[in-house]
Amino acid sequence: MSTQEPRHRIAYLYALAAVAFWSTSATAFKLSLRHVDTLGLLFFASLTSTVALLVYLILTRKLAILRTFTRRDYLFSAAMGFLNPFLYYVILFKAYSLLLAQEAQPINFVWPLTLVLLSIPLLGQRIKLGSIVAICISFSGVVVIGTRGDVLGFRFSNPTGVLLALSTTIVWSLFWIFNTKDKQEETVRLLLNFAFATLLILIALLGWGQATLPPIQGLVGGIYVGLFEMGITFLLWLKALKGAPTTAHVVNLIYLVPFLSLFWIAAVLKERIFPSTLIGLVLIVTGIVLQKRWGSATDT
Repeated sequence: MSTQEPRHRIAYLYALAAVAFWSTSATAFKLSLRHVDTLGLLFFASLTSTVALLVYLILTRKLAILRTFTRRDYLFSAAMGFLNPFLYYVILFKAYSLLLAQEAQPINFVWPLTLVLLSIPLLGQRIKLGSIVAICISFSGVVVIGTRGDVLGFRFSNPTGVLLALSTTIVWSLFWIFNTKDKQEETVRLLLNFAFATLLILIALLGWGQATLPPIQGLVGGIYVGLFEMGITFLLWLKALKGAPTTAHVVNLIYLVPFLSLFWIAAVLKERIFPSTLIGLVLIVTGIVLQKRWGSATDT
């Protein structure tokens, strides 16, 4: 047995654990939003994630890396924290409050294709014809889900909710594009992102007079989201990527998330899964897979 095999197996376990946790996120969002508003949920989730990341960095003795950060690094972290988690999750939670979980989750999943589209003007990349076809396939899935199958009538169940869910893919893509040239340690950078975002959310709560303690269900929901949608799961995914023989070995597992999510949505939220949701989700995932196979872009 190769000495690398145990390490690779552990990487797969990390990836599967992350996928399992992320598959519960849509259900956790909907349950939590029944008891707490968007900003309240985000505050407790972001605070929990900040604490979790801080504990991790202390235990791994990486907190000292912060001393190497320049003023520019801190400003960059503040800007990235505004994009994610602040702006991203504010929009995402609002989308979830307007849509069924089975609609919001798959639509949010098209972000890899939004990333391809934004890479053209922002990174100077050229898109291939095959990628254009793949993107059209995925976005046709969004239409199927958003209209609940009434494609010809083009009547969306909640146009604002669909637009917000699609907007999150833009914010998420911008976050990753701007981070492509960042060479700082990922977990340290994540800590700063969440710390700055938590401060921004607190300022927003105080400014709008919404800084009140939510019911215990909302508080527990915020802690759960902070641990298993954000902090701990981000760490698991980073460890999986670093330990795998190639990133493709674990990245492909992410396609399990939306399908597993439907199980929890049906079992816990008791949503009746529409045929249009399944068809649309298959189209979305098919488009993403084809886009990766045919090549997303080539440098100019």
